[in-house]
Amino acid sequence: MVRMDTYIITMDLGTTNIKTGIYDASMREVVMRTVAVRYTAENGFVEFDVEEYWNCFEEAIRSVLRESDILSGEVCSISLTGQAESLVLLDREKRVLRRGISWMDSRSLAECIRLKETFDIDEGYTTTGQPDIIPTWPVTKILWLRTNEADTFRKVGTYMLLKDYILYRLTGEMLAEYTVYNFTYYLDIHKKCYWEKMLDFVGVKKTQLPELVEPGSCAGKILAEVASHLGLKPHVTVNTGAVDQFAGMIGAGNVHEGIITETTGTVLAIATLVKKPVASEPKIPCHYGALRNTYVLLPVCESGGVSLEWFKNVFCSDISYRDLNREIEKSIHRDTGIIFLPYLTGTNSPEYDTCARGVFYGLQVSHRRVDLARAVMEGVAYLLKKNLELLERVGVHADRLVSVGGGTKSSVWNRIKADITEKRILIPDFEEATSLGAAILAAVELGFHASVEDAVGAHVKVKETYEPSEKDFYREGYRTFLDIYRRLVPVFRGAKL
Repeated sequence: MVRMDTYIITMDLGTTNIKTGIYDASMREVVMRTVAVRYTAENGFVEFDVEEYWNCFEEAIRSVLRESDILSGEVCSISLTGQAESLVLLDREKRVLRRGISWMDSRSLAECIRLKETFDIDEGYTTTGQPDIIPTWPVTKILWLRTNEADTFRKVGTYMLLKDYILYRLTGEMLAEYTVYNFTYYLDIHKKCYWEKMLDFVGVKKTQLPELVEPGSCAGKILAEVASHLGLKPHVTVNTGAVDQFAGMIGAGNVHEGIITETTGTVLAIATLVKKPVASEPKIPCHYGALRNTYVLLPVCESGGVSLEWFKNVFCSDISYRDLNREIEKSIHRDTGIIFLPYLTGTNSPEYDTCARGVFYGLQVSHRRVDLARAVMEGVAYLLKKNLELLERVGVHADRLVSVGGGTKSSVWNRIKADITEKRILIPDFEEATSLGAAILAAVELGFHASVEDAVGAHVKVKETYEPSEKDFYREGYRTFLDIYRRLVPVFRGAKL
């Protein structure tokens, strides 16, 4: 008997919007829409109304159903992906206890210091895969709550991340998949369980946390009353999916060793799959992967697309990105002589130097703003090359990069990356790699494909390839890029010349 319910709804739970798609059994995107969500930010406190977020989630599903020709009975699954670290607290009656705390929130700086004074950073790295303790991690927010909101802390029945909460509202199940919990600083990625030593210190019981399951698992059927409210049938299942970066790897075809994905969004993220955990020096973030018993090395640099966005907003607000790209294209075969260090917010991988700052070097009176814009693109590409060399030092070798994210819309930036890294840049046929990856995870669990690898082989295609061309000025520019940072480190850290 041929099943008629073969459509999958994907939900990408973003910070500023929820991106909702519908995919058919051939992984063809039927419709994709976004619904904006709100958060408040003040003095490092970044929070959101949890119930309002759920309402936006509901509206997002209803909107794609309205805008497609899909009948509600033809939907078979909802697959979740999205942000990791945003924290939701429930009381003992499973009611939301306070506003959610966003991953962007930085209130817990003092708690980071306290945790570093208590836990050896090397022990933390070998346990969690994370090189440092930063305010992003939910464990630091929990410690802040214990210190600053003791009454709330005493009332907590369950600590959840946002994706867990949405899954709970859909199914009534308290479940969490590993890839999101990589980003908590209380997951032991080797034993695939909560790190009890850390939980004991911050005062959290394992019974206050969801049960951990594999990414891409079926969490159960949607609750009948929720299905009715959303206009769906109660046979629809809910898939745990995976965190956005790892779902994006699947959607980009990065499911084997030797493939590297680079995402130039607001941040620059580089991801590659390995079969065993890697504990290296310098420390590379290592996570449990979206495929069972695999791991992901994930160097992340905050100085990615945000650098170009900053430059355009400040210096080129009167022209479009398209026109800016066209102007850069005209000079691509010559050396401008400008080097840009894209450390506007310090550095993450590989130095983790919070004191570093952005720098333009080599300016002359002949330079125009378009030359500086090109230097910004080149600076991000040099940073990409720097992290690729770091991966090569731990045995990760690849002759091609799969590029996803907003940066791929710039053909000239793709060419610059190819020339500087001296590797082929592949652009997937699907723009929404994250949503496609979530759809593939659900499709495999539903039995549409035997494995994620089979689904990727069948449905993930390359749209464009950028071959590297030898440019001696980029090789020299990279050496200068490294040298400038090395020489400025003492200046960044306050030393007098």
